[in-house]
Amino acid sequence: MREFIVEADGGSRGNPGPAGYGTVVIDAATGETLVERAEFIGVATNNVAEYRGLLAGLRAVRELDPSATVRVRMDSKLVVEQMSGRWKIKHPDMKPLAGEAARLLPPAQVTYEWIPRERNKHADRLANEAMDAGRRGEQWDPEASRAALDTAAAARAAVTVPEPSGPPGDAAAGAAKAREALARGRTSSSSTEVESTEADSTEVDSTEADATEADATESEMTGADSTGADPTKADSTEAEMTGAEITEVEMTKAGMTKAEMAGSTGGGSTPAAAVGSAGGVTPARAAGSASGPADAADTDPTAVPKAAADVRAARTVAGPSGKPSVGWGSAPDLGAPATFVLLRHGETPLTPQKRFSGRGGTDPSLSDVGREQAERVAAALARRGTIQHILASPLARTRQTAGAVAARLGLEVTIEEGLIETDFGAWEGLTFGEVQERHPEDLTRWLGDPEAEPTGGGESFAATAARVAATRDKLVAAYAGRTVLLVTHVTPIKTFVRLALGAPPESLFRMELSAASLSAVAYYADGNASVRLFNDTSHLRP
Repeated sequence: MREFIVEADGGSRGNPGPAGYGTVVIDAATGETLVERAEFIGVATNNVAEYRGLLAGLRAVRELDPSATVRVRMDSKLVVEQMSGRWKIKHPDMKPLAGEAARLLPPAQVTYEWIPRERNKHADRLANEAMDAGRRGEQWDPEASRAALDTAAAARAAVTVPEPSGPPGDAAAGAAKAREALARGRTSSSSTEVESTEADSTEVDSTEADATEADATESEMTGADSTGADPTKADSTEAEMTGAEITEVEMTKAGMTKAEMAGSTGGGSTPAAAVGSAGGVTPARAAGSASGPADAADTDPTAVPKAAADVRAARTVAGPSGKPSVGWGSAPDLGAPATFVLLRHGETPLTPQKRFSGRGGTDPSLSDVGREQAERVAAALARRGTIQHILASPLARTRQTAGAVAARLGLEVTIEEGLIETDFGAWEGLTFGEVQERHPEDLTRWLGDPEAEPTGGGESFAATAARVAATRDKLVAAYAGRTVLLVTHVTPIKTFVRLALGAPPESLFRMELSAASLSAVAYYADGNASVRLFNDTSHLRP
């Protein structure tokens, strides 16, 4: 059965005033935009325009495949809550629109999800294009639309990543070098995207302000309806522009040689690859000869020669006095560590296809296999009985995996923005081979330099590491002495482990991490860390 994503929005310049809507239909498996629709609808309220956008999206889905499942994503809390049945519909203008939306497709095929305004920019831009056209006395022209291009450009803007604040989780030896390298990580923008609720904008072209509209007051909520699943509460908001997921890609299993993976680089050897068993791939860093362009020691000032890395790793284990460090011989007065159990989410439809799946893509849900994996890991964690808190990345696959565990353990899930995956820019939805064919030079640079960004301006691994380190420091302080489940993605988990070991950046490419696997790192009061578990999948076996 096919799955589509509908993103819809509507706006009114005056409320009521000149109004328009925009809607996008996306293939959930590939991330391809299948349909764009927008229309100037004359004078109407914001909410009526939003419902009109929803109707247009559902009609487009019915035309494509009436048997498909649909995930509707809107930044209108009102529409989402009403169509989900949690809020009653009292306004006479909206009742017939909601009734029509409910009849277009069988309700069992459609789910509704609130998303922050910043994640609904494509539909928002279409709605504003429609209103602009109406102001000119015209209707929206799909041939003249720039909504998709402008949305993609905005999504590639890099975030400001906080500099790591201290050593917790870094091994003592070599940590200063790693932090110095990461501090030089480049970002293409100094502004951090901030989530907005519906009532925070007064711009003339805004399509928000749902919560303050005369036809969308809280009087439309009744009793228990008003308490259900408020997507704007503090522990479930989603930060934008912070990451996605790599390792839905597998390189060497496809039969590629090192030269095929990195392209010809006359004179030097090309990057290798470390391959995960369930989509857990990580492209390897270039380590060419001294004369070749892939020579990391010559071309990358932050690179760490293997011999030096091995020495530092040995010193990390021994400690400055030559005695074993935490993990082999803890001092008796350190107290209980903060222990992070790191769970990679279950499979999505993109996992077996070996496609890049990041924050800029379709945000796919778990597949049937992934849901089964989530249930299995939930049962395993329930048997262990040690988890005290659950935090998750804001992406759908991690929230769903965390939800399965939380239901079994009777705990709440807190969304942590810093756990989100890396952004893969223009590579979203592509296989490794497709990226190599379309962007060979960018791919080679990305494989060989942790500061290199994917084509179109995604997030470099250096920037991801700085973000993860800052998140780690915050969580270590907040959960001292506690055991916390962090449901996240391949790159953040490998980064937690890399920093705990004091290993150089290229160590990311020497780890295998499977879907729904468990890893664990303990963080002690003296700033040391101990890797306790890595890539455990025993709970997935029959």
